[in-house]
Amino acid sequence: MYQQQGSDPTKQSPATGFPVSYSNSTTYSTNEASYAPVPPPQPKPLVNWSTGLCDCFSECGNCCMTCWCPCVTFGRVAEIVDKGSTSCGASGALYTLICCVIGCGCLYSCFYRPKMRRQYGLKGNGCSDCLIHCFCEPCALCQEYRELQHRGFDMIIGWHGNVEQRSRGVAMTATTAPSVENGMSR
Repeated sequence: MYQQQGSDPTKQSPATGFPVSYSNSTTYSTNEASYAPVPPPQPKPLVNWSTGLCDCFSECGNCCMTCWCPCVTFGRVAEIVDKGSTSCGASGALYTLICCVIGCGCLYSCFYRPKMRRQYGLKGNGCSDCLIHCFCEPCALCQEYRELQHRGFDMIIGWHGNVEQRSRGVAMTATTAPSVENGMSR
């Protein structure tokens, strides 16, 4: 760096391109309290599933549908868990294809149970998720379906239908009908 004549060599500007002024009156205080690390938020406690694994017969319609056509139940669950990024039809078709080729649709559906547990803070672990889907696939799908219903989802209309229904409900409660002051006249 080039030094200017008459300048103090101990106070050279760094080569940043930004002007730097040095003054003896500037003091910097270090307030240790402002630099204290912020603790991470406490994790939410895990909650139990709203229904048991073997409560399949509380809803005969869903139980029968899952018994005869598990691809429909899985497709509906997958659409809600994926928040609409995959459709019910695409997930159900892939489930059916895996069932036809390999004969074991649980290889696909067992990945959705941990996703759902993480989203809603449900108790369980990866090993139990896999075992439940491998040995009791229909009960697992019915339990996941019921859990989403208890959380307020209308499983038949899918993710986008639920979002639209909820946004319409908020919009309707936020607006009120216009008031008519003197009645109607011609």
